Amino acid sequence: MTEATRDSGILDAHGESAANLQTFYVYEAPVRLWHWVNALAIVVLATTGFFIASPLPSTPGEASANFLMGYIRFAHFAAGYVLAIGLLGRLYWAFVGNPYARQVFTLPLHDRKWLWGALYELRWYLFLVRRPQKYIGHNPLAHVSMFFFLLLLTFMIVTGFALYAEGAGRDSWQYKLFGWVFSIWPNSQDVHTWHHVGMWGVVIFVLVHIYSAVREDIMSRQSFISVMISGERTFRDSDP
Repeated sequence: MTEATRDSGILDAHGESAANLQTFYVYEAPVRLWHWVNALAIVVLATTGFFIASPLPSTPGEASANFLMGYIRFAHFAAGYVLAIGLLGRLYWAFVGNPYARQVFTLPLHDRKWLWGALYELRWYLFLVRRPQKYIGHNPLAHVSMFFFLLLLTFMIVTGFALYAEGAGRDSWQYKLFGWVFSIWPNSQDVHTWHHVGMWGVVIFVLVHIYSAVREDIMSRQSFISVMISGERTFRDSDP
């Protein structure tokens, strides 16, 4: 972690220098790359997954001349591989990256200060307190949401590869690794249903995530959107 404190150069009404800006390098390049590639993959997966679940009623021309649903399925499978490989890479970087790279993979439920911080942040998001706390990494409430989002992504990858294994066949590596899913849900349609429900869970998370990032960037005392571009968290005041 590197820290830089820069004078803003702005003077107040008394001619005194305004509060310094404190900047911390938080998210390394692999974490930021994973974030944006993940976002693109999720958009492709959610869009194509919707049409796979609810196919178009018809396409013009002869059936032999149309491969629209085939292209949609291919885009879905390709984005699924990107998502899975990206999650494995992100897990690797949790071991070799800085402390903030591994933050979202565990929950410090034994830490009373962290639990209090999660409750305080919940009150902040509900407009019950006037000022948020300052955190270099994820605040405790965002920490919780990211942890469960990673669990949801894992569920989507496992069930997605299980469904893919049906077409690849019992001799495929996909079926050898993910065929056990059908011992939990022997009916393939149940796996489809849960995978579809999981997609809507991802969509809801993304909407809340975007709202929270924009809201915090406007209302809180620290940068949020730009931190996933530059990797630097900037605090806008010197208060604790």
